[in-house]
Amino acid sequence: MKAMKRNKQTFYYALFDGQTALYDEYGNETGEYKTLYRSFAEENANISAASGTSQAEQFGTSVQYDKVIVLDDINCPIDENSVLCIDVEPAFDKDGNPLYDYVVKRIAKSLNSISIAISKVKVS
Repeated sequence: MKAMKRNKQTFYYALFDGQTALYDEYGNETGEYKTLYRSFAEENANISAASGTSQAEQFGTSVQYDKVIVLDDINCPIDENSVLCIDVEPAFDKDGNPLYDYVVKRIAKSLNSISIAISKVKVS
């Protein structure tokens, strides 16, 4: 099943790129880590309206999500560590942290498409 071009919306995603240790003023590790992400990339897909119950079966009953993204590109690199900009433009704060509005909760791959359950978050 192919996604209709007229139903596709543009959104941006940043892939997880690892973690780096944080250090105090004396050069000692604090035990905390900063999560690193790659630059945002653009993608087009069908993004559902908020919280539909008709698609709950494909992710199970315990997963809480707000929207579902359906992609016809089965080679899309988005995974459960990715962050998304759907209702906001992609940006980074002064420390280089991405400012995003959705996180990936679960991915369901089929033969011809990928369904991605996402949840809205507040990042400041």
